[in-house]
Amino acid sequence: MAYTYTTLKTAIQDYTQNSETAFVSQLPRFILNAEERILKECQLDIYRRYATGSAATDTKFLTIPSDYLATLSLSVVNASSNEFLLYKHATFLQDYTPNPATTGTPKYYADWDETAFLLAPTPDDDYTMELHYFYRPDSITTVSSGTTWLGDNAELALLYGALVEAYTFMKGEDQLLNIYNGRYQEALQWLKNLGEGKQTRDQYRYDRVRRDVA
Repeated sequence: MAYTYTTLKTAIQDYTQNSETAFVSQLPRFILNAEERILKECQLDIYRRYATGSAATDTKFLTIPSDYLATLSLSVVNASSNEFLLYKHATFLQDYTPNPATTGTPKYYADWDETAFLLAPTPDDDYTMELHYFYRPDSITTVSSGTTWLGDNAELALLYGALVEAYTFMKGEDQLLNIYNGRYQEALQWLKNLGEGKQTRDQYRYDRVRRDVA
């Protein structure tokens, strides 16, 4: 069955048989943690998005969207084609361009913080950048309708993921916690099969997350 925010909270309380005020106040956090875990462990095509921005001259940082979760690709947009940047660790970029005055067309990028990528070399001009990425959707705990794609289509992963969080909070029995975690893993595997595909597809091989770390 699909879950709304209200019915999901009720289900968690029914499974745990816990209606204590301190527990109930944490229900949104249990659900948020479960959503975050699902989104980070499973790449779903429905949560893919494109964004364009500008890499400014002599500025080595590129701002990322506020709903960013993971990169599929980052490229410099040219008149005839896109030049894809390679993902590297920040230390590689710093070794590649030890002199911050070195500029050129960006070839590499790295995670810098929650708001920006680090580019190397530093742009020598204003470049249009295209980011293809997985985004973090609105949580079922905050949407006005009380329903989300995860609640409608990944209800078991959401339920058992939240129950793992709840029983961890309660310091519940290890045996039951292991059962719920096992059921979460089963539901997550089904979701991965749905989202990523069991079959090897050319589109999937091309569009998989670009994290080519040398």
